[in-house]
Amino acid sequence: MTATKETKYIEAVGRRKTSVARVRITPASKISFKINDRDLASYFPTKELQTVVEESFAKSKSALGFAVSAHIKGGGIHSQAEAMRHGIARALVKSDLELRTKLKTAGLLKRDPRAKERRKFGLKKARKAPQWSKR
Repeated sequence: MTATKETKYIEAVGRRKTSVARVRITPASKISFKINDRDLASYFPTKELQTVVEESFAKSKSALGFAVSAHIKGGGIHSQAEAMRHGIARALVKSDLELRTKLKTAGLLKRDPRAKERRKFGLKKARKAPQWSKR
């Protein structure tokens, strides 16, 4: 699906841990962000999180500008930023298939499968056991 006159935006879903980001990109003159009706700097206050979100555009080196709007829910703020990065990368591939190789080699199209392991019965945490005593 390419960005044509019939489609006004391209939508993709990005995920990380328990965060889900529904991302829509619309062709525009420059890159702008709107996340849960807030701008990028107010939603992701640190520079590190902002660079995580913008990483898909930096790696793709696409000359086009996009207006990005996203609805994010679940998880913590860092996993939300990574979920948004994943969604933007997927949407960019839908807009231009030639970006797929760049984004795939950068590892931005793979959903990061790492998540917190569940706690098991009889243990304190997922793997930590109570202190063993001989007597």
